[in-house]
Amino acid sequence: MAESKILLVEDDKVQGSATKHYLESSGYNVTWVEDGKSAIKIVKTQDIDLVVLDLVLPDMSGNEVCRWLKLNQDTRGIPIIMLTAQGSTSDKVASLTAGADDHLTKPFNESELSARIYACLRTKALQDELREKNRQLEDLLTKLEILAITDSLTQIYNRRYFESVIEKEFENTLRYKTPASCMMIDIDNFKSVNDEFGHRIGDVVLKGIANIIKNNLRKVDVVARWGGEEFIAILPRTTKEDTFVAAQRILKAISDNEFEGVNRPITISIGIASIPDESIDNAEKLIHKADTAMYEAKKHGRNRVIISE
Repeated sequence: MAESKILLVEDDKVQGSATKHYLESSGYNVTWVEDGKSAIKIVKTQDIDLVVLDLVLPDMSGNEVCRWLKLNQDTRGIPIIMLTAQGSTSDKVASLTAGADDHLTKPFNESELSARIYACLRTKALQDELREKNRQLEDLLTKLEILAITDSLTQIYNRRYFESVIEKEFENTLRYKTPASCMMIDIDNFKSVNDEFGHRIGDVVLKGIANIIKNNLRKVDVVARWGGEEFIAILPRTTKEDTFVAAQRILKAISDNEFEGVNRPITISIGIASIPDESIDNAEKLIHKADTAMYEAKKHGRNRVIISE
């Protein structure tokens, strides 16, 4: 705490010089200004740990300075000790109401000022530590939430998250009477990839295909690994015709891609189902229809897109 940076705001040159000298002899790094506007400028541009602020200043009151610092998001956590030559209760109440953390009446004992500074800095250090721990906890919770909805291999969404999303999208589609499409994607002959090139290369292919699918769809579209070598996507506010165009783009991007460790093309089969459709009254049926269409694509020679009837 002795290396803390203190801003001293005091218009009395004799008092300011004496206070600055004492605080510096105590090991603090002190910046001294004589008016409120200079104080605000310093706090805005420098890292200040604590402000010792005189109530009466030539351009504005210390309470105004204090109020400004406490209302500003970047400076509200800086402790402020208010100095005043008037020791009335109303002055103390006004300063504390303005946001001062402590109050000291002039003339003050230097040892008491030092003790009050130490107490404020100690409190600030504890608050800073608590804020940092809260930030770390929030980061950890965010990471855990991401892990809970992410497929560990491909880093796209997992099946559990997708199932919750498609339920909401289905409800939105019915409510707002807008189209939506589901795309089921399966890697053709993926077992042979693992058998010929090994599971490590198989994982490379899975990750590569996940990236290609994601990069060829919009940010609003949700892509997930459905299981094994299957992927699924929901495209809100998208007709089956527009979904077919997107599916063809994905099909070509994958068949044209050269995957690491694989000396032959990799292809996929895609099935599409869309709503509104009288035979589809829930999200599960939408997925089932897309899945059925995907198997039709397999039956008709693979490396193709089939739209559910």
